Amino acid sequence: MNKESSRRSFIKKSAVAGSAALIAPTIVPSSVFGANDRINAAVLGLNGRGKSHIQGFMSQKNVQIKTFCDPDMNILKERQKSFKEKYNADVVLEQDLRRVMDDKDIDVISIASPNHWHALTTIWACQAGKDVYVEKPGSHNIWEGRKMVEAAHKYDRIVQHGVQLRSSPAVQEAIQLIRDGYIGNVYMARGLVFRWRPSIGDKGFSPVPEGLDYDLWTGPAPKTPFTENLVHYNWHWNFDYGNGDVGNQGIHETDLCMWGLDVGLPTKITSMGGKFLWDDAKTVPEVLTSVYKYPDENKIIQFEVRPWCTNAEDGATVGNIFYGDKGYLVVDGYDKYQTFLGKDRTPGKSGSDGGKSGSEMDRGAGGTDGHFANFIEAVRKHDASILNGPVETAHLSSGLAHLGNIAYQLDRVLTFNPKSETFVNDPEADAMLTRNYRPGFEVPDKV
Repeated sequence: MNKESSRRSFIKKSAVAGSAALIAPTIVPSSVFGANDRINAAVLGLNGRGKSHIQGFMSQKNVQIKTFCDPDMNILKERQKSFKEKYNADVVLEQDLRRVMDDKDIDVISIASPNHWHALTTIWACQAGKDVYVEKPGSHNIWEGRKMVEAAHKYDRIVQHGVQLRSSPAVQEAIQLIRDGYIGNVYMARGLVFRWRPSIGDKGFSPVPEGLDYDLWTGPAPKTPFTENLVHYNWHWNFDYGNGDVGNQGIHETDLCMWGLDVGLPTKITSMGGKFLWDDAKTVPEVLTSVYKYPDENKIIQFEVRPWCTNAEDGATVGNIFYGDKGYLVVDGYDKYQTFLGKDRTPGKSGSDGGKSGSEMDRGAGGTDGHFANFIEAVRKHDASILNGPVETAHLSSGLAHLGNIAYQLDRVLTFNPKSETFVNDPEADAMLTRNYRPGFEVPDKV
């Protein structure tokens, strides 16, 4: 099975769930690009991953960033200054993303804001006729992930999910080996997220810093008094805004587990973990082990999050392992793999994109620049079929993490119906598929 047929198989499986809700695409005229087919971009969320988005856009031919958007004016001014120094170009600053949506000169946006904003921003952008690059996880909960898929289809927009390892030639080669039966009948995938995550302490409440529009930062989520426990990074470790490390770093690995096994959402989920190291402000578990079972396909996914001193597994601390009846395959990081065959673990085929060593995220052809290049090509051709990380991956890989978190929070085995995307006779679990949205920031039922 080649790369294209593999991609189409994955999308077909992902489209089965909720397919009745998908409306025939409404044809929205494609953006009219600027002079000489220049694509004008806006980057939303500039504190962390947004810096890589700037590089990703500016590495593309005839793409220009017009606007930076972030609720924190202090960060905006810092990025504006560094952008001018590096690229000798000016950029518009905007705190309110709704004004970015109203700017008809902007063709594409990238979203690197906190998780609780991803889905609503994507939907608003699709409704505004803009194409989207959205960071992982695509959604904060399962229901809004499905709404992202519906919006992309209805408004005929290009939506790329930020799982950049899908643009790695080495990882693509590894998936092809799995498809070709190199390690035999592959029955299990394992996802690893062993990251150094220290205590965040508990800083308590404090006044909102000057320059920060905290109401806009909060957006769809519950609004609490301001605390540095959340802004600007540690929201990852609070369920109201983030999804823990399985929904942070782990989305790369949940996505690869599903891609490698060629499966969608599971029917049985169990998850166990907790906080064992620090008495800090995190509400998510430090250690988490989740298991997802696919009885119809006779396959299983195991996922582990560990935060501190730990062993590697055949060299991988962040990555995936696929197990077959002839051997196993290890994907280490974002751009290399190794196989081991037979009971003696004889080293087999391996591959690498030849990037930098270490833990750097943006390395090799599988890094952010390559993923942005794939996105821009799809935008220019207005062809979602060539995306390496289409909107369906945003819904499903994020959804796998969400299911594990729900099982952890409820502390029991859950049975899930992938077709209806609801739990089986479990109203308590169903209530956790979505959330209560603040007025003015609701993810719409009908996109």
